[in-house]
Amino acid sequence: MEKKAPSLFNLAVIVGALGYFVDVYDLLLFSIIRIPSLKGLGLSAADIDSKGGDILNIQMLGLLIGGIIWGILGDKRGRLKVLFASIILYSLGSIANGFVHTLGQYEAARFITGLGLAGELGAGITLVSEIMPKERRGIATSLVAGIGLSGAVFAYFIKAQFGVGGDGWRTCYFIGGGLGFLLLLLRIGVLESGMYKSMHDTKVSKGNFLALFTNGQRFKKYITAILIALPNWYVIGILITFSNKFGSIMKVTGPVDPGYGIMVSYAAISIGDVAIGFISQWFKSRKKSLWLFNAITIVSVIAFFNMQGQSPTAVYWVCVFLGLGTGFWAMFVTMAAEQFGTNIRATVATTVPNMARGSLAVIVSPLFKALLPSQGYFNAGWITGIIVFAISSICLAITPETFGKDLNYIEPL
Repeated sequence: MEKKAPSLFNLAVIVGALGYFVDVYDLLLFSIIRIPSLKGLGLSAADIDSKGGDILNIQMLGLLIGGIIWGILGDKRGRLKVLFASIILYSLGSIANGFVHTLGQYEAARFITGLGLAGELGAGITLVSEIMPKERRGIATSLVAGIGLSGAVFAYFIKAQFGVGGDGWRTCYFIGGGLGFLLLLLRIGVLESGMYKSMHDTKVSKGNFLALFTNGQRFKKYITAILIALPNWYVIGILITFSNKFGSIMKVTGPVDPGYGIMVSYAAISIGDVAIGFISQWFKSRKKSLWLFNAITIVSVIAFFNMQGQSPTAVYWVCVFLGLGTGFWAMFVTMAAEQFGTNIRATVATTVPNMARGSLAVIVSPLFKALLPSQGYFNAGWITGIIVFAISSICLAITPETFGKDLNYIEPL
């Protein structure tokens, strides 16, 4: 009897989506409640800005280290084990955030949380990619990311409900940790990838992270997979995060709230991430769908820099379209996973999104800051954009098409 293909709404996809929902909630929660939480610890207004940046960098360090650790473990020990272990760690980390009373404790709690958060998306996308038939793989992974990214919107409303005054910000962290542990109950029924199980007991090299750097062709595939996502972090990390400053320079008619801009953009990113799966299916091409979303983003960036004298509402609408255009998170991770064999796929799919997140700190922000003294805020913004889109476009152009690719193979390491 022919085996029935898994449904788009099978347990692995549902749990992957809900897992990423909690992941995004916990990942962005500090940025959303940074000011009330640091005020609650007694920091001055000046220290809130500087120390807040330090805590974000420490969280990013946890993500980068965790991405490598979880990726290697995902190939050596299994996708499901990583999903269970990572969610336990970031749930405990989130709860610990609610108990901090000193800056040092806060930094340690965010590092642990970042370490745990690094494993969720890559392991989930790898598992779903290997379980689903190749004809529906892109739609399934898009559903995981699209539903998951709405966790940012949920975090914004939880902050509005609980985190405005007093110690309410602690409740926001407790909610995140509690949601994580509830997910563990759902994960009990999820099965390991058949591809992984058939490869696990063989003697092939598994999870060899360094192998990504010892072969020229393999390294090119890996680095281009990361750099394709540069526009995402340029848009979120520069344009929307500092939309209040850009709005002031462009004489927008009222104050722009970056927090609200992030919320509406992530709502649009969530929609985009679901849509791109179906668009990729329609085009029968990963690359064509990414070119389309890049075009939407470029037009939206041009609109952003032409907001002179407009209202804050108009700026927020541009943030919506910026979010829609950068709603390719699942597709870029799926493409990365599809380019590598089963014995190193989790390593790639887990490290690539975390390296892409790190690109904001090591490529995009340094470039923007280097241009500031000579070009000023406005010009530095759009020049950075031109460079970012040029790099991303070159990487996308030389990336092989992966739509419909059979993933049941071993990478020769």
